[in-house]
Amino acid sequence: MPEETNSILELRGVTKWYESAPERRILDGLDLVVGAGERFAIVGPSGCGKSTLLNLLGTLDAPSEGRVIVDGIDTAGLSEDAVARIRSEKIGFIFQMHHLLPQCTALENALVPTLALATRPNPTEAADRAKRLFDRVGLADKLDRLPSQLSGGERQRVAIVRSLINSPRLLLADEPTGALDEDNAKRLMELLAELNESEGLALIVVTHDRALAATLGSVRTLHRGKLESAS
Repeated sequence: MPEETNSILELRGVTKWYESAPERRILDGLDLVVGAGERFAIVGPSGCGKSTLLNLLGTLDAPSEGRVIVDGIDTAGLSEDAVARIRSEKIGFIFQMHHLLPQCTALENALVPTLALATRPNPTEAADRAKRLFDRVGLADKLDRLPSQLSGGERQRVAIVRSLINSPRLLLADEPTGALDEDNAKRLMELLAELNESEGLALIVVTHDRALAATLGSVRTLHRGKLESAS
């Protein structure tokens, strides 16, 4: 049964280590509550565990100890299929590399996540939502383009549409500007902040760039396995 909560995501006493080095706790008793519509960036030096934390937030990995609760649902003890259903329905992902399918058009790439839903949406309605999102990100005239026909910034915007197609409540971005030049990186962060407000979803961005992180208005630093508020 889902727990009564106003949060979209909670980590309770989450600790993570790997069998190859159990003495090294990458995350150590970490607690976190993410409210609906909240946004912040996570920063920290290379190797501090930012990507590990993001994988736990997105249910792509499980903690060694502790609980991960998504929209009131405790994922501990659930089957992989059950967790995958929660992930596909409630969480969107943007990565540093866009991972678009080269043989598919921008529109086809954006619709790929709908195939993972337990109940498939009406194809026409899904395509209409994708087209509205493409319009929002300034790519309404690029629906039929292949990734090879798009610029780096355009490909990353296609990836954003793909991440939003299932109307997630939480959007996770792992170094989303890492492959972009300074101007495109700034525009992308502004777009993510705008979508956070207009779509009403929570947004967490992992980045090494503290200046870009600051554009979200709230920054948390991962230090010695715990999150510390920087602003």
